[in-house]
Amino acid sequence: MIQSMTGFGSYETIIPALGKVSVELRSTNHKFLEILLHLPEGSLSLEERIKKAVESRIKRGRVTCSLNISSRRAGDVFINKALLKKYLAKIDGIKKEFRIEERLNINTLIHLPGVLALEEERVSPESIWPKLKIAVEEAVNNLAKTRLKEGRALQGYLRKQADELKETLVGIKLRLKTALKEKLKALTCDEERANFIKETDTTEEIDRLVFHIRNFKNKLSLGGSVGKELDFIAQEMQREANTLAAKTFDIRVSAQVLKMKSLIEKIREQAQNIE
Repeated sequence: MIQSMTGFGSYETIIPALGKVSVELRSTNHKFLEILLHLPEGSLSLEERIKKAVESRIKRGRVTCSLNISSRRAGDVFINKALLKKYLAKIDGIKKEFRIEERLNINTLIHLPGVLALEEERVSPESIWPKLKIAVEEAVNNLAKTRLKEGRALQGYLRKQADELKETLVGIKLRLKTALKEKLKALTCDEERANFIKETDTTEEIDRLVFHIRNFKNKLSLGGSVGKELDFIAQEMQREANTLAAKTFDIRVSAQVLKMKSLIEKIREQAQNIE
């Protein structure tokens, strides 16, 4: 099936003795696969494992992964006694020097900078990876589902545009036959007619466009990672349409070619969102 490069996937779970773990993945279109990670401090060793989990399902696009761990474990209270002694020594010196008799209370002491701190318990990333892996894989699966859903919509849209493009090309071909007969009647000699036919012959461009449209629809039906191929085919259609426009001598054909170029532009724009 066709997959869009745009999507979102998330998953939350509780890891016993650690707390809530949430994984969020967001993807947008990109020429290649690019994975950007936003991980908690101390999780550097998990980068390659998370990237491999994403690469197993996603082949193209810019994927941003955010991992949040909310620890349930209570940290220890730390009192910096060495620093507190230095504070007291300095304060005693000031009291003696300026003859200050006021006593210090505990509330004042614990609010001195650096005296009281909360130590958060750190958890080894290695120890939580087996359960974290499940969360990452579930988030990737959810991302793939949204990309697949969007891909189905894109596939239907592109088929419809390709069918309309084919119909427009058939109309152009029919009108060109009529317009050519009318133009040749207005010319006075065989040499003029021969030169005009040579200069305005669009048989090759039309045949190539027919081939490209058929090839485009075949690639759509095959599915898979065909985004780059579809974009290339659309570029080729665009090139042939430009040549066709340059050779056009009939105003009605020009209007149809302009419509065709607009359809190709829409096709290419959406094809660039496909994996």
